[in-house]
Amino acid sequence: MRDSYDDLSQAAAGADLLVTHPLTYAGPLVAAKTGIRWVSSVLAPISFLSRYDPSVLAPAPWLAKLYPLGIAGAIITLGKFAARSWSEPIRQLRDEIGLLQGGDPIFEGQHSPHLVLAMFSRLLGEPQPDWPPHTLVTGFAFYDRLDRGTGTSSELTQFLDSGPAPIVFTLGSSAVMVAGDFYVESAAAAAELGRRAVLLVGRDPRNLPERTLPASVIMAEYAPFSELFPRAAAIVHQGGAGTTAQALRSGRPMLVVPFAHDQPDNAARVVRLGVARQIGRSQYRGGRVAAELRKMLEDPRYEARAAEAGRRVRSEDGVAAACDAIEQQAVSVRAGYFTV
Repeated sequence: MRDSYDDLSQAAAGADLLVTHPLTYAGPLVAAKTGIRWVSSVLAPISFLSRYDPSVLAPAPWLAKLYPLGIAGAIITLGKFAARSWSEPIRQLRDEIGLLQGGDPIFEGQHSPHLVLAMFSRLLGEPQPDWPPHTLVTGFAFYDRLDRGTGTSSELTQFLDSGPAPIVFTLGSSAVMVAGDFYVESAAAAAELGRRAVLLVGRDPRNLPERTLPASVIMAEYAPFSELFPRAAAIVHQGGAGTTAQALRSGRPMLVVPFAHDQPDNAARVVRLGVARQIGRSQYRGGRVAAELRKMLEDPRYEARAAEAGRRVRSEDGVAAACDAIEQQAVSVRAGYFTV
């Protein structure tokens, strides 16, 4: 924390504005110590932990079944108390640099009092009474290229062009590091359905299936979701914020298998939209996956609702909305007054 604080203080010296990601815990400290104007951001609704729109919590997703009893607020309060020790290093650093203690830096303390950019679509979450007051829902900010020259490989393009739309199986950028038997079971599910499939396996050699794959299944290390997902019959993924955004934009139905963090909550939200089904990580076996996909692929309502969601997401411009809001903050700082 101290190294991060020192580095960010140096980087922000002389700047008009500081924009933070949810994991840049030193950001609020630098803003408080230097007085620099500060804009925070979140990538998924779970960051707000609303009592009015309660989230599914990864450590105990079953608690969501109790929300209709009106105890969401009590569960959130208990959860914050249980997690208080997580932010102790940040509280220690605040004392060290002479700052008063504020809200918990992992929860309410991560949000700027000036502007909070909620960088997701209103399809996932509408503003709630207990969100920070200066919150702007921008829409998603998309990014899916390792560099400007990276696109879909010629081999994958040829596969996509050579037959019916495949089922795409991916674990995004984080869960792919702990895939376990995900790709083996995915290939088995595709075989049971008699469907073509794309396995995006990442760079971990442990993800490579031991058996030779049939011609109906192709394996790739990487492909831009914006190019691949619209060509899928369905998308099976872990429910991360970026992957969920791309899947929604593609207008294709999805099966979500959450691993951790915000993923169970994101999964619950797309299921609620009627564009997805969900399967537990411990239940992810070829036969069960095939059964879930069959229900989804044979019900035209999933495809219709996914297509409509895709149209709505494609009509949004999260980057432009965020840039406009950030620019407004920067202009107000230079003009010597603050507005939101």
